Amino acid sequence: MTAPRKAAFAIPGDIETLTGGYIYEHRLLMGLRDQGRNVEHVQLPEGFPDVDAAAMAQAIAQLQAVEPERVLILDGLVFGSIDSSGLAGVRAPIVAMIHHPLAMESGLDPARRQHLFTTERDNLRLAQHVLVPSPHTRDLLVARYDVPPERITIARPGVDPPRYPSAPVARPLILSVGILHPRKGHDLLIDALARIGDLDWQTVIIGSPWDPAHAEALALQAEGSGLGARLRLAGRVTTDELHRHYASASVFALATRYEGYGIVFDEALSYGLPIVSCATGAVPQTVPADTALLVPPEDSEAFADALRLMLTDERRRQACAGAARSAAQHLPDWSQTAAAAGAVLDRIG
Repeated sequence: MTAPRKAAFAIPGDIETLTGGYIYEHRLLMGLRDQGRNVEHVQLPEGFPDVDAAAMAQAIAQLQAVEPERVLILDGLVFGSIDSSGLAGVRAPIVAMIHHPLAMESGLDPARRQHLFTTERDNLRLAQHVLVPSPHTRDLLVARYDVPPERITIARPGVDPPRYPSAPVARPLILSVGILHPRKGHDLLIDALARIGDLDWQTVIIGSPWDPAHAEALALQAEGSGLGARLRLAGRVTTDELHRHYASASVFALATRYEGYGIVFDEALSYGLPIVSCATGAVPQTVPADTALLVPPEDSEAFADALRLMLTDERRRQACAGAARSAAQHLPDWSQTAAAAGAVLDRIG
């Protein structure tokens, strides 16, 4: 029997960072090792895609040092922003891990957006293969970045089984999970919540302050919303606390501006939660239509209307919850994610 292909997985900063992308890559690294595969973790400098010249040079040196006998899986924050001439000097065959193209990020000025688009497009020509979490990201890379579809494999994120039985609290809990970053739309959610203050509910927003300035702005917005203790910005919580919040919730809400996948949606489905979100990016493909109310992005009034309907129409909410429980039965686990990625590694020449 041929031994499974050795690999190196290059990830910037702390692999324990609580974002969907880091959770995905951490679980994929562990899953590949569980296959008996020799996978080296290469910890690159933090701060990508916005790093200084010293960090860029250090990352290039680390990547070029990977032995050519290993397949190099390269995190998308780095892959889409690293200097193309430096990447061209990497000896190991490269598999790009693209959650979503960096040029799709919210809040970029036109020059930065164009730079990221050009860099990622050029770097994709240097990759032997590309791993993506969703058909949406695959289609974007084919249509806008000229990546041949046969060089792309979808390795859909897995989901863990619920830790606790669903037990919604008496005062309906609207749960939102996502880093405090403009793309996640927490500002739109807070605005929508202020529009339904006449209803009885409570909201917890869980997420690390990825963008400190935005996190501060959200805190000021929440303070000025008049919602008081009904709205809580919980910040980063433990995994156990997160699962307890899912179990206690009645509705999951994320007013996202864009998602390349969205692991939190699968987590919500696993707890049988009806979902209110936005019809943007991969969300309509990730969230089954009968489990959710999806509204246009950037429309807090429509988001408020959807929340109001989900809270006040018991029949609709229970129908969505039942559909979510059914959908959860078909979600992959992390071993299936690793199996898809491992098959790619073993095909690389």
